[in-house]
Amino acid sequence: MKLSDNFLEGRRLETMVENQTSYTMNNAAMNVFETHEQAASVLLKFEQPVLASMIQGKKIMHLRDYEAFDFLPGESLVLPANESMCIDFPEAMAKNPTRCLAMAISEDKINKVLQFMNENMPKSTKEAWGLMDYNFHFVNDRGIYQIIQRLLFLFSEDHPSKDIFVDNMLRELIIRILQTNERKIYSNTTLSIKKESRLTEVIRYIRNNVHKSLNVDDLSKM
Repeated sequence: MKLSDNFLEGRRLETMVENQTSYTMNNAAMNVFETHEQAASVLLKFEQPVLASMIQGKKIMHLRDYEAFDFLPGESLVLPANESMCIDFPEAMAKNPTRCLAMAISEDKINKVLQFMNENMPKSTKEAWGLMDYNFHFVNDRGIYQIIQRLLFLFSEDHPSKDIFVDNMLRELIIRILQTNERKIYSNTTLSIKKESRLTEVIRYIRNNVHKSLNVDDLSKM
């Protein structure tokens, strides 16, 4: 993931740990944090739900309900409003800073997207799409990666219509993240079923044999 030229030219380095550059739009605020020296137990919290995505370097995250884990480029975190993060920066240095974006999204915007999803793309389980009230750590798929990269450019762009552009991208981003979370929940639930089922067996087989060439006809016979 790359930072735009507009960002690199316009930012000001005022502190060596979690130097913050912010861009505020109608329904979201994007913050890019840069750390240029090793640090530990840095606390961070946002008043709105936040998407955090690693750009460069490595963090060690300490979150509620999680063992400490490495947070690396290509990964993201969704956290509910007012959720505390405790962060270590074991590898940050001036020549190789640790960089991360944190995008706070208004609950009003999220709720409008949830309403749209419930009306136009309901779950097969008939349960309603809802606001996540827990931490969700995941690897970006190609679609989510491209949206975040585009938002990095849009937030720092000097364009009279960028609020409209950002708003459209936010809706797609929220939908994709919720769908990613739903797939993870379904997969974990399926594999935790005590009584073996064909679907459980197929999913387990695929996970254990991802390096092989899998044939749909063979899977259907399991």
